[in-house]
Formats: sequence, structure tokens, C-alpha cells
Amino acid sequence: MKLDTTDKKLLELLQKDAKQTTKALSLKLDLSKTAVYERIRKLEKEGVIKGYTALLDKKKIDKAFVVFCHVRLTQHTKEHITSFEKEVVTLPEVLECYHVSGESDYILKVSVADMNAYRDFMTTKLTSLKHIGSTHSIFMIEEVKSSTVLSL
Repeated sequence: MKLDTTDKKLLELLQKDAKQTTKALSLKLDLSKTAVYERIRKLEKEGVIKGYTALLDKKKIDKAFVVFCHVRLTQHTKEHITSFEKEVVTLPEVLECYHVSGESDYILKVSVADMNAYRDFMTTKLTSLKHIGSTHSIFMIEEVKSSTVLSL
């Protein structure tokens, strides 16, 4: 789907605040409420807009201990990769999982309460997954930038 200038502006506005009403958006875009509504529905139908979510403050929900865990598999067979990916997506502590190149096979972003919770996660959940050869953990000191807004 090719996005026009209005679609891009609409997406920028929605990324900053998805709770805006179609009326508020229509005023900012100089379109009718119906036109804005139909554009949003089209973007949703085409999969450009995948969904809507509330962004939570990790500190206020006791999940501010963030760890980037590098994982190496024992082998790089399709079976090992598929098995690991199928299992890791079920772990609620894992916010993000990326299959990467380099020394690690995967990088996981894990969010838990503290070091003890991370130790428990590692010993009871992550290392019990099949085909993990090794892990390497990097602990976040300070979040300098965190954004969900994609540049259009």
C-alpha cells in the first residue's frame, strides 16, 4: 500500500496519541470526520496499523529491571530455530525477541522486578528451553531513549 501525505500525517498523529477522536484528527488534517474514519479503517485493513495499546510505566508496575539477554543455540538447524522461537514467545517476561547475526543468535529484551526475579526467570524458564547453548546478560543502567514512533 502506498501512503500519501495525509496518510503519513494521520499515522504520525496516531502514533503520538491514538486516543485522539476522529473530530480532533479531522481538525488537524483539514478533513471530514468520515474521511478520517475511513482512512483509519483502510490503514487497519491493510495492516499498516496493527493494533492499539497502552504504554505502561515499568517502574510503577515493578518491572523496571531490564536485561538484554544474548542467546546462542546449540545448533542452527531449522528444527532448533523453530523450537526455540515457538517456546520463547510464550514467556511473558520477554518483551522483544530478535533473531540476529553475529556471535549471538537471538537478543531478548526481558523486563522483571529485580535481580532475584531475573535469576528466577533464567533458572526456571529461559535455560529450560530446548537447544540453548549459552546466554549472556547485559543489564540496563538507564533508559536514555524509548520510543514507539516510527519516522514516516
